[in-house]
Amino acid sequence: MPHLETIIDQLIDQLVEEEDKIPDTRQTILKSMTDYIRNESRSKNPVRLNFICTHNSRRSQMAQIWAHTAATAFQIPRIEAYSGGTEATAFHPNAVRAMETLGFRFSRMDESDNPRYDVVIGTGVPTLTCYSKRFEEALPPDTPFAAIMTCSDADQNCPVVPGAATRIPLTFEDPKQFDGSGNEQQEYLKTAIEIGREIITVFRRV
Repeated sequence: MPHLETIIDQLIDQLVEEEDKIPDTRQTILKSMTDYIRNESRSKNPVRLNFICTHNSRRSQMAQIWAHTAATAFQIPRIEAYSGGTEATAFHPNAVRAMETLGFRFSRMDESDNPRYDVVIGTGVPTLTCYSKRFEEALPPDTPFAAIMTCSDADQNCPVVPGAATRIPLTFEDPKQFDGSGNEQQEYLKTAIEIGREIITVFRRV
């Protein structure tokens, strides 16, 4: 039986209690994602969610980890969470640090400019390998998926996402704007929690 890290389990309980912080304007978007997961789950096929942002460095990576975690927490089978960008850069250290602060365990697997991280969320749960990549490289070719657009830039500049069965604009403010401000860790943590709250809400309702 899979078990989440205690600190992550407790955080999920907290985020469930904070669902009323999600604005009504976001609820329709979250419902469309819940409906997609619910409907695809009935087919007994894998439910592939590809979180897409421009650089695949911050928000899309966080969302992928949260989706993997939420599927485990609510015991929703056949969920496959991916992330990609319109270009590849690197999983930003500030985003990694924010997720580590929340209790996710990261192991850096190489010293390249675009390192791979193994991310552990608990025991008996498959480890995620996270690194920056283009969105079309995130999944095997010719496999249907939902394109979850986590930044407005990618959403506006990619009117068509090849291979996507559906497209959901779940955009978040970019914490990059706070880099070098001295307040970046607080802002990255705020973004990580906001993404977590909405992803947890989606999966709890499935």
